[in-house]
Amino acid sequence: MKFQLAKYVLLAAAFGMTVSVADAQTRKKTTRSTTAKKTTTKKTNTKTTNANLSAAAVDTTPVVTAPPKDPLEIEPAKKSLRNDAAIERNLVKERTPLAYEHIREDDAWYRERVWREIDIREKMNLPFRYAAKEDNGDQRFIMILLQAIKSGEVTAFDPTVDDRFTTPMTIEQIGKKIKGECYTVQVIDWAKDPTGSKGIFKDSTTCPEVNWNDVVKFRIKEEWVFDKESSRMHARILGIAPVQTINDPSTGAFMGESPMFWVYYPDLRPILAKYEVYNSKNFGARMSWEELFESRFFSSYIVKSTLENPYDLFIKQYIKDDILRLLEGDNIKDKIFNFEQDLWSY
Repeated sequence: MKFQLAKYVLLAAAFGMTVSVADAQTRKKTTRSTTAKKTTTKKTNTKTTNANLSAAAVDTTPVVTAPPKDPLEIEPAKKSLRNDAAIERNLVKERTPLAYEHIREDDAWYRERVWREIDIREKMNLPFRYAAKEDNGDQRFIMILLQAIKSGEVTAFDPTVDDRFTTPMTIEQIGKKIKGECYTVQVIDWAKDPTGSKGIFKDSTTCPEVNWNDVVKFRIKEEWVFDKESSRMHARILGIAPVQTINDPSTGAFMGESPMFWVYYPDLRPILAKYEVYNSKNFGARMSWEELFESRFFSSYIVKSTLENPYDLFIKQYIKDDILRLLEGDNIKDKIFNFEQDLWSY
């Protein structure tokens, strides 16, 4: 009897230990699961917070940028909203220049290069100064060149390097060359010194302005070629350059002249064909600028040539007198003209 009682006591103890071990294992798993859930929740909350911070850091305000400043300060062309003429003027919009007659290299028996200057203050050259505005913009010749460069239709070349069209110029370089650098001067600070007796000064930045009417000369580079196949002399313009007058900013005294830029004339011909030349006698009978140059309806004088000039000098570099320079230019023109005439026998 005692033996059976002891047996039942041992079985009860063993069962109790088994239940305790199982309960402990169950609690351990529950603790691990709860810890894992807390860690996952913390990670999720951290990601959500970072995402919110990133979204908050992005600036959704549209950026307003100022339009780029035009270095040349050319007013855009304003087109008429009605037909600003008594007739429909469509021919000028469709004009294209005629192609040059081809000259074979073997037939170019005689060639001389000449540089001329056109002074638009002369009566014959006054159409270069016509300052009216039409649908295609300002009609002054300098503005026609600048508008063609600004639109990218032609390329400007640096005259300080050479006149062989080797170094292109940007719009910014042209504007800087023409207008010059801004400079700072000391002026009286009237806000702090209303009477000007205290001697209080402040810095004032001044940027020079350009008056395009001051451009009064254009330089032309051309070549005279005698074609033995057709037995005639051809004058082919190669380039055009507006000439800038340089004055002393303090005294206004004349210091010299310098080309602003060179434009290759064959590239410019299609544009000049769409601009008309002012005719003071008949506003309806107007030729194009391309026709004016090809027909040579302008007055000019020679400033340099390759004829008997081994040192490649301008006339003013070896002749100082103004009248004698003009006579030397006429002498060069006569020599080229007489070469063609001397080929014929009458």
